[in-house]
Amino acid sequence: MTHPFFERLHSSFSAQSMMSTLGASLTEVQDGTAVIEAPILPGARQQHGFGHAGLTFAIGDSAAGYAALSVMPESFEVLTSEIKINLLAPAKGELLIATGKVIKSGRRLVIVTSEVVARDGDTDTLIAILQGTMVPVPV
Repeated sequence: MTHPFFERLHSSFSAQSMMSTLGASLTEVQDGTAVIEAPILPGARQQHGFGHAGLTFAIGDSAAGYAALSVMPESFEVLTSEIKINLLAPAKGELLIATGKVIKSGRRLVIVTSEVVARDGDTDTLIAILQGTMVPVPV
């Protein structure tokens, strides 16, 4: 089922030039969950040919942020206050998929996580876990 605020979140996502540059798309939004997919483009690879950690971090952070935004009233946006990443494996394949989730939502802080997998053919490999804090800000 599509989140009732999907259009609001999709519009916000579309305004992010960074996500556009990366070829990323917001593919799913539910209460407290968001999924972002990004191809591993030639310009987003590191010296060994794997997807760059910056790509992994960018979509993991954004997935966590949109998960947080999905539980906010329409009069609020969110900003990342802090986020940590554990890189678990190289980003090998053609696509990264980041799934952000809200762990705890409050009036001043939203605790979030994100898992990023790399799709290589029919195999998905967990390559990173992020944990952080989003801050609701009135618009």
